[in-house]
Formats: sequence, structure tokens, C-alpha cells
Amino acid sequence: MTRRVTSCGIACGLGTAVLVATLAAAPARAQSGDPIKIGFSLAVTGPLAPNGKQALLGAKIWEEEINAKGGLLGRKVELVNYDDQSNPANIPGIYTKLLDVDKVDLVNGPYGTNLIAPALPVVMHKGKILVGLFGLDANKEFHYNKYFSMISAGPKPSQAFTDGYFQVAAQQKPKPETVALAAEDAEFSRNACEGARENAKTYGFNIAYDKTFPPGTTDFSPIIRALQAANADLVVICSYPLSSVGILLAANELNFTPKMLGGAMVGLQSTVFKDKLKSKLNGVVNYETWVPSPKLLARAADFFKIYQERAKVAGIDPLGYYLGGWGYAYFQILGQAIEGTKSINDDKLAEYMHSHEFNTIMGDVKFGPLGEWTKQASLQVQYHGITDAANLETWRGMSYQIVLTPDDQKTGTLIYPYAQAK
Repeated sequence: MTRRVTSCGIACGLGTAVLVATLAAAPARAQSGDPIKIGFSLAVTGPLAPNGKQALLGAKIWEEEINAKGGLLGRKVELVNYDDQSNPANIPGIYTKLLDVDKVDLVNGPYGTNLIAPALPVVMHKGKILVGLFGLDANKEFHYNKYFSMISAGPKPSQAFTDGYFQVAAQQKPKPETVALAAEDAEFSRNACEGARENAKTYGFNIAYDKTFPPGTTDFSPIIRALQAANADLVVICSYPLSSVGILLAANELNFTPKMLGGAMVGLQSTVFKDKLKSKLNGVVNYETWVPSPKLLARAADFFKIYQERAKVAGIDPLGYYLGGWGYAYFQILGQAIEGTKSINDDKLAEYMHSHEFNTIMGDVKFGPLGEWTKQASLQVQYHGITDAANLETWRGMSYQIVLTPDDQKTGTLIYPYAQAK
């Protein structure tokens, strides 16, 4: 069963004052005809909810802004969304309902590789485009030409989240030699670990340990002890949020200090999990998709001002840096394609999306043949100097994290080995 998330709930936190003041500068065009209905699911309950709720608020802000400007093609936009409960098994039913019962004109993707993968067969059968939110190489088995990936992983997505990790490791002197890989047995983490194997080979590291662990694991001490026994210089973890937190708690409890630790751990980017871990994050080197550096914040500052005001009342991630902006941006892309084609025809939209660049608050996006970005823009960061007194103001800025890669976003140098940053 799925539950409809109304346009109130998450999206209705702020009184109208802030939003109206922000939008007043754009004169509205007259709206006519039936609304353009866009259907999608996001996790509002379950383990992915801290991230899904951010994305949903971002999407609702986009909907309100676009309608305040007159909609698209002179028609109001109506978002129809359901809570997928972080459960991939719910996805086929939700997307079938959106298309067959709700009769939406277009669909946008759910959040996360594990949930995008089961959505693809449904939309492929109907010939619909799908912009997946943070799907890591989700189209590698399907090769569907109407799929587009809203993630900054670039043309080699499986390798992107750990490429920076191995890049900075290879620069250390003396160069570390061995790596241990531990991956949650789920779609995203399997793909990320596959990329980590490729990166280890590319950068000249020997794999000393390579194991998976089941989703739902609650005791991570055996995993940490096995990694300690492997005694590898580098440890790469590919995991979803609850596992990421559990692994770092166990690593700190058992005083596990390889020369580097991190890689592709989902969850560490969200405020709720930063608050849970605090000083236990110190030294970890992990992927990021966006940070509030002056360079990146410049184009997104207006959005985050609105988001953060509304998040206070909605009771969701107060900053929205991980998925709030992306939830807005992946609808920006769909809206720009509709305006560019003057159409909601899926074939026309897909052709346009393959041949045009899109300007979003999270960066400029151009899609390659399989719908991945033509240029990798993911980041590798290291956490440092965090105390157990860290609070929201800590996470609001850049004082606790260094961007290590790519070079054009770099803000500091790796603290190495891991124990020196703890």
C-alpha cells in the first residue's frame, strides 16, 4: 500500500510571506486548460525519509514558483506524489497507479538506485521519460533512451563516488598498498563497490578484502573485526544511511584506524546523521554531491533561504543541502524541457534533453547517451575538527569539512592518516 502525500504536510510549513515576497518579482501569466500533472514517489517514511522529505519540499517549492509565474505552456502544474516508504517493492504499483489511474501526463523518478531500478520497467513499457534522483548507474542494464540521471556522477557513474578517494590516497607518500571493500548487498552499494574495484585497479591498489553484508544488519562489530583482521591500508565502505551510521559507531567503539576510511557511505551528508555521529565523523573521507562553499552556494542561495524557512515548521532536515536543492533541480530540468519543446510529448522531451544543456541551481547539466551527465561533478570531502558540541550552525558552513576533489572545487588538503584527524 502507498500513501498519498498531500501538497500540505511537508510543503506547507511557512506562512505565505517569505514565498510571496520571493516570487513577486516575476509577473504571472494567465493559466488556462487542464493542469499538467506530473507524478512521482519519494520516501517520506522508512530509512530514506530524512533525505526523501528534503527532496519533496524542494519539488513543492518548484511547483509553487512555476505556478506563480503562470505555469508551463500556459497551464498550471500539479504534482501528484506518493510515499514509497523507502521500499522498492512499492514502486511498480505506485508508478502503474500514477499512469493508469491518476492519468498523469509525465512522471519523475523516485530517490535512490534501489527504487529507481524497479520504476524503469514500468515507464519503459509506457514509453515515458524518467529523471531518476540519485540513481547510481541505474540504467546500465536497461539502456533506456528516455532515462535521465539527476546525479553528478558523470559518464562512469559506478566509479564516481570513490574516484576522489583513490585519487587522494594515491598521492600519499609512501603510497598505501592495500584496500578492503565492504558493501551492503543492495543495488546502489553493489554498483558503487563495483566502481571501487575498478578504481583500485586504475590507481594501483591490491584488494585484500572484498565482502558484502545484508541490508538490515544491526550489529556491525563482526564486520569491523573482519576489516581489522584484513589489515588493509585503505577501507572503502559502500552503504545506505542506517548502515553507514552503524559502521562508524562500531569503528569508533573498536578503535579501528586504517590509514583512510570512507568512500561511498550514504547518510553522512544529512543533518540528522551528522548530529548522531558528531566527532565520530572526524577523519572520514566520503563522497558528496554538493556543499555550501561560496562558489556553489552563489547560484542556490535564494532557494535555500526559502527551503530553510519552511523546513523549520515542517520538522524536516533544517538545511536541505543533500537533497532539498536536488529535489528542486530535477524538476527544473523537466520544466525547462517542456518550455524548450513547447510540448509534453515524451519522445520530443527525450530528444531535447539529449541535445541541450540545462541550467539548474545545483549546476549546469548535459546528458550523455544513457542519460548520465557528460561531466563528473561529484565531490570527495573529509570531515575534521568536529566536537560533540557541534550543532546546526556547525553544519551550516564549511568549517568542519574539506573538499579534496575535484581540483576546481578543492578547499583543502587531506589529513593523513585517518588517526591524525580523529
